[in-house]
Amino acid sequence: MFTHTSSLRLDEAGRGVAVISSPKAFALISVTTWWFTLLLCPDQRTSQLGTTPNIKQIVLGRCYNYITFVNPSLRYDCEDIWRRFEELVVRKSSCNVTVEDYHQIFYEATQSWPCDRVNNYPGITNFLFWSKTRTLMHSYSAVVRHFWTLEDTLVGYMFNHLIWCGQEEDTGFNFSFCPEWSACKNHPVYSLWRLASQNFAEMACGNITVLLNGSIVNAFNRKSMFASVELDVLSPNKVDYVNIKVVTNLEGPYIESCCQGSVVDLIQILQSRGFRWTCTDNDHTLMVLQSIQNPKRSSCQTCASHSSI
Repeated sequence: MFTHTSSLRLDEAGRGVAVISSPKAFALISVTTWWFTLLLCPDQRTSQLGTTPNIKQIVLGRCYNYITFVNPSLRYDCEDIWRRFEELVVRKSSCNVTVEDYHQIFYEATQSWPCDRVNNYPGITNFLFWSKTRTLMHSYSAVVRHFWTLEDTLVGYMFNHLIWCGQEEDTGFNFSFCPEWSACKNHPVYSLWRLASQNFAEMACGNITVLLNGSIVNAFNRKSMFASVELDVLSPNKVDYVNIKVVTNLEGPYIESCCQGSVVDLIQILQSRGFRWTCTDNDHTLMVLQSIQNPKRSSCQTCASHSSI
């Protein structure tokens, strides 16, 4: 153990200078140099932004798990789905994969929804859509078992939380760097989720629920996947009710609600297209789920005192 200390200060030019009070503390120089190398040379850290490591094993494993345990009644060729996906992505640059490019993959993984409530999906009666409420949405669907989300479909299940892109100068995945979704129109990840969202909304029937974040401006964001893709293909002839649930953070801010902000715009669109709808602010079950995540908040104590769960 070193008995002397060192410190780090900035010189007049704003450069980091290690001040060593003992020769035995030479190791700190290496630590300091390593830290500033990471800080000033971000290219060395871009691997975390590239294609998800072991993506092939992850996708294939999820596919086999889905057809074995999640929905054993389905028959898919997981190896063929992966082969088509890999050939498509690695042969194109990271900003040159269109929605149309994925059509063959979705054809191989075709999945229909039993609107007549056949026994293939017992107990599921409600499609769940969401925008800016991902974490809460997954908790909600886990507790209220009759919901079906995009991530519950085969494609959604296989590719959830993964990143991928190819590289123009080489045939293979780029594990070093992939651009953000906003960087280009034909982003390989964005294009897949756009088509997946479209297919999911086209299947929607019966009652559907839309979970929106009332603690942000534009809870109903016209550029979101729900507003720009899913809403456009929902059919009032197949959907009985659109049940909107606006949820805010328990401690606020309380920005939008069923009668305030962009949610009102959503309701007007639904009315103009002939949908029947309901809207609920701060659903009790959703509030309880938020309290479970942080039970020490004062608002959670109030919620608990009025809860019968």
